[in-house]
This record gives sequence, structure tokens and C-alpha cells, in this order.
Amino acid sequence: MPREKPNLLDVAMHAGFFLLMAAGASRLLIRHPFDHVMVIDLTLAAVTAVVYATGVWGWSRLGRVWSLSWLAAVLICWLALTYRAPSFAVVAVPLLFLCLRLLSPRATVIVGALLTAAVIVALLALNEVVDPSLVLVPIAIAGMTVATVLQLKHTRGELAASQHRTGVLEERTRLAREIHDTLAQGLSGIVLLLQNADRSWGTGKAREHVRLAEDMAARNLAEARAFVRDLSVDVPLLDALTALAAETGAVSGADVRVHVEGDLGDLPPETSATLLRVAQGALANVREHARARNAVVTVSRIGDHVNLDVRDDGTGFDPAATAPEPGRGYGLSAMRERAAALDGYFAVETAPGDGTAVSVSIPVGTPVGGAE
Repeated sequence: MPREKPNLLDVAMHAGFFLLMAAGASRLLIRHPFDHVMVIDLTLAAVTAVVYATGVWGWSRLGRVWSLSWLAAVLICWLALTYRAPSFAVVAVPLLFLCLRLLSPRATVIVGALLTAAVIVALLALNEVVDPSLVLVPIAIAGMTVATVLQLKHTRGELAASQHRTGVLEERTRLAREIHDTLAQGLSGIVLLLQNADRSWGTGKAREHVRLAEDMAARNLAEARAFVRDLSVDVPLLDALTALAAETGAVSGADVRVHVEGDLGDLPPETSATLLRVAQGALANVREHARARNAVVTVSRIGDHVNLDVRDDGTGFDPAATAPEPGRGYGLSAMRERAAALDGYFAVETAPGDGTAVSVSIPVGTPVGGAE
């Protein structure tokens, strides 16, 4: 028995049961004299309704065994009631839905055949003239109902499986983006620093490169641990950008500066994380591809948006190229996806020989000092 709260179909099914029970009782009162036979029939109808109502009340509480026992009790009461008063045969419709809700497809077909046979017998008893429609119509309705609901169940199962697959793919994409923006870029920087140290081995510059590589490895390890815990490293955005600019400058030899305009103290954590990841991606391109002499990271809070711009005077590239350099195309895609996830705007301005400008703008709600 499902333990969730009744859905709209459940509510309609329960309401339909009681309405059809009321219809059967009304027909009984109108068509027959009020005597001891009717009293017995009405009493049995009341018992059936009470038994059914007990299950409705415990719909989200009953376990599998109790739910099947309750269904059996309802069906037995209804069969006895229909045998005595055929006008209650119409209640078979919500009972068939109830079987579809609680039983396996094979068990539903078997019980559905029993319900259909009971309805046919009741219709034949109510009508003096035997008409083929009294047999064919209940069979057709029962067959169509069972087939429709079973198909809906199958479709719902396929939809759930499809949603699961989509969720898995989205999670894989998220993990790939996180690995690219944190671990892969950090390791790439470490490799470049160690290569620089190897070329200048035996000098003070080599020791400086090794020290920077050690610091970057420590930060990369901290990010890896936070990534495993699905947490963000608790570092203020400005401090993180400043450290990132210093690392990029040390590896590439470019002069990388950070400018801040406005108050960034109240940015939501997810906004700060997105801005940092975009800056990491843009500066990774500066470090690995651009051969720039200068780069500027600007973060500005303007109205209800926070903007990040990363500009360099490097070689630039063709954004429409069909075969971007390894790592570069995915980095830009990851930045765009991160901005879109927060309803932000992302743009890249570049051309071969003209440098690159990466911009992102993210809404953050009420401006600092604005009205409540």
C-alpha cells in the first residue's frame, strides 16, 4: 500500500465510490417498498461504506498485508450487497480502479474479471429482456479501463526511468564542470610552475616556482576535499580572486590585477562561487593559451546585479572555430552554464590578435542600501 498522501486520482476514486453507493441506495428506496428486506440491504450497504471509509482514513498508514486484507473485505461486502441489490453494481467502477491501485497487473486482471462477471449478472437481473449489450458493455468498459490504467502505469515507469537517466547525465555534467574548474585547472597550473622551475633549475627563481607550486597544490587539495564533501571553500571572494590573480601571474608572467567596485560583502554563496569559477576559467585561458602581458579582473556591484569582467591583451581566438584548443571550448561552455544556472548573462568578446574579454552578470536582488 503506498504510504504517500492520496493524490487527485485517489480523491476522485473515493468520492466516486461514495456517490455511486448513494445512487444505488436512492434507486433502492425509489424502486422498492420499505420493509425488512430493504432494511437488511441498506444495513449491508452501510457496512460496505464503513469498511471502505476505514481504509480511506488509513490510506497512508496501512501496510501491504493490511491494505490487501481491507481490499478483500470491501470486495466481499460489495459482492454480497450486489447479489441482494443489483442496483449497487455500478460501484464496480471505482472498485476496479482500487484494484489497479493496489494489486499487480495479473491480479488486477483476475479480480477485474470477477467484478465484470458480477456486474453482468446484476444487469441481467435488473432487466427483464436479455440484451447482448448487458454482457458486452461491461466487458468493453472493464477491458478499456484496465488497459488504459496499465498503459499509464507503464508510461509513468518509463518517464521515471527517463528522469533518472536525465538526472544522472546532469550530475555527470556538473561533476565534469567542477573537476574542470577546480582540480584540472589547478593541476595544470602546478605542471606549468614545475616546468618553469625545471628550466631555471639551480636559481632562486626555480625555488620560487617550486614554492608557488607547493602552495597551489595545497589549495587544490583543499578544494578537492571540499568538492568531495560537496562544500565550498570558505574564502572571501576578493581574497580568492587576489590569490588566483597572483598564481596566474606567477605561472604566465603576465601582470594580473584585481579591481573591485561596490560592496561585495552580502553576495549569496552560490553567486560568489559562480563568479570565482568563471574567473578561474577565464584566467586559466590567460595562463595556458593567451600569452598575454596584462590581464585585469574587475568585479562590480551595480544596482541589483553583480558583474565580473576578465580582460587580457593576449592572442585572442576565433570563438566560431569548429576545433578550439583542448580544454578551452569546454571551459567557456562551463562558464556559460554556471551563469545560466543563476539566470545570469555570459558573453565573450575576442578575435585573433585582439585579446579576450569574458563577462558575466548575475542578478542578486535588492541593491546594497536599497529599500527593503
